Amino acid sequence: MRALFVASMTLLLAACGGGADDTAGAEAAARAEREARAAYEREVRDWRAGRLERLLRPDGWLSLVGLHWLTPGSTYVGTAKENGTRLSVGPDNIGMLTLGRDGRARLRLAEGAEVLVDGEPATGEIELIADTRGKPTVVAFNRGDASFVLIERAGRYALRVRNAMARTRTSFPGLDYFDINPDFRFQARFEPHPPGKTIDIVNMLGMVEAMPNPGRVVFEKDGASHSLEALDEGGGELFFVFADRTSGHETYAASRFLYATPPGPDGVVVLDFNRAYNPPCAFTPYSTCPMPPPENRLDLRIEAGEKKPLPFPE
Repeated sequence: MRALFVASMTLLLAACGGGADDTAGAEAAARAEREARAAYEREVRDWRAGRLERLLRPDGWLSLVGLHWLTPGSTYVGTAKENGTRLSVGPDNIGMLTLGRDGRARLRLAEGAEVLVDGEPATGEIELIADTRGKPTVVAFNRGDASFVLIERAGRYALRVRNAMARTRTSFPGLDYFDINPDFRFQARFEPHPPGKTIDIVNMLGMVEAMPNPGRVVFEKDGASHSLEALDEGGGELFFVFADRTSGHETYAASRFLYATPPGPDGVVVLDFNRAYNPPCAFTPYSTCPMPPPENRLDLRIEAGEKKPLPFPE
């Protein structure tokens, strides 16, 4: 995008020699710049629309209603008060969950419990696959409107519960953003770390996990150099958890997230902070968001991307 702006301005300057042809060239350059800017803004707006659509999905982050930590052994799961793991939504008794010290979990479904497991009716005993061991097993109830999955964080296991009818989803007020600003889209230089390097990341619950740290990116703003350490979640993109001088003021205090495509042969990574967004913990207490490492606390105001969550209507 910035290259288009530079090319447009080059044409504009070249047209300054005077004459009708030069005037036409200047107008063409200005038109090209406006079209490039409009195309870029459409691209960002489309991304933001997709971001909102993902949040509002029935199984999106806005539907979280519970996070129940487990200890090795057996516990009954359901909404009845006598359950060891008492949910806020669902049948009185879903079944008995047994968690081994090796992290393997099995759920013996209660007789007559109307449950879907990965979208199919189920009875008897099933294995629960945690999110760190592949696609997590989804145990759904309330005609599929509510569900839970098993998650692992720093060697501990929990049931994460969703309810599509949660007020956090049905009354969500939308997202607020800074104006789109191409000045916060950077051609950053990727500096790789030695293979296998990790960095300790602390989550919102104080748990520490070592995450793959393939390198850092360096970019320039207002004559100063800044850098961010990249994380690798295994999805093919670079992941950045950062805070900046707007954090706790215009933007969410804990952090914001940003993804970027890995560098090409030229070692360049495009960092577009207009796509920076709030972590799930900005909207729900039932998430386990990573916090930015010290290296990713920027001495810079990133006046781009998503702002603080909007208040819910009274």
